[in-house]
Amino acid sequence: MKNKKLILIVEDEAVYQKILSEKLTAEGYTVQIIADGVSALASALNEQPDLVLLDLNIPGIGGLGMVKRLREDERGKNIKVIILTNSPDIETIQTAMQEHVFEYFIKSETKIADLVLKVKNILG
Repeated sequence: MKNKKLILIVEDEAVYQKILSEKLTAEGYTVQIIADGVSALASALNEQPDLVLLDLNIPGIGGLGMVKRLREDERGKNIKVIILTNSPDIETIQTAMQEHVFEYFIKSETKIADLVLKVKNILG
């Protein structure tokens, strides 16, 4: 039985990876960072993280492609996902929400502290 919650950060921006990882680790979470969609999908299905923080603009299959494939697999259907992006495109937001994404944050408009608070609320 895991006692620490596992958060998978799927993000290719090194600075954002580091900030998120440090803040979430300080809150007592176990953090795994992966920068591309293909590796992240494999990890999510195998590791069964409690939450995925997913950038839409990642190399490989991209964030929306990753979340679609995650939802198509029995092991990934119930994994909580928060989308992180710099694109306020309404169509992208709607597509993400159709894939049962928990929340959607625009990075440039979101304070890390607010994101950490949302993570804590989701994971209890």
